[in-house]
Amino acid sequence: MRQSRRKPWRRKAILIVLAALAVAWTLGFVSFASTLPQGPPDESITTDAIVVFTGGSLRLEAGLRLLSAGKARKLFISGVHRGVDVEELKRVWKQAPNTVDCCIVLGYEADDTAGNARESADWVKSEGYKSIRLVTADYHMPRSLVEFRMLAPDVDVVPHAVHPTHVKTREWYKYPGTALLIAGEYTKTLVAAARVWVRRGLTAFFADGDTPK
Repeated sequence: MRQSRRKPWRRKAILIVLAALAVAWTLGFVSFASTLPQGPPDESITTDAIVVFTGGSLRLEAGLRLLSAGKARKLFISGVHRGVDVEELKRVWKQAPNTVDCCIVLGYEADDTAGNARESADWVKSEGYKSIRLVTADYHMPRSLVEFRMLAPDVDVVPHAVHPTHVKTREWYKYPGTALLIAGEYTKTLVAAARVWVRRGLTAFFADGDTPK
């Protein structure tokens, strides 16, 4: 009898926890969607390098234009398909003059956002750079920042969000496709942030363990 009485309470407790998690996720999602970058980014700041996470034409165009304008020493494009070279990019996007041939570096190893961050962080560290301008889509910027800063916390990052016309971030609630896209990005950002939290916790734990008592 006692076991049968406990089961309804367990079910209720589970439902309450699930409902609380759903409410928390929904509130967080609305806040996330409402605070995505809007409007033109500030281009007055000069950084050591420009880093582009590939995934849309506007990102490459912005990176090439900023490099041509002298906003950084070099442009690193992460996640480029193998076989694509600088000359092909210039022919396709028609953005970079010949004077910046020496300053474009292509990364071929990344195939997702975590890979973009890892590849870019490794390159930035190898160059000894202390600041970058990170170019990616507005809805993709929060996760990109979390991933990159986890690997290169000492590098100053200037976010440079581009705004794809097919993603209606300003009025996302009116467009189911955009809402689903942002919901997916929000969930992935939570997962990335959780990895950062776990990594920092483990680092602190082992650092404390090495400290003489």
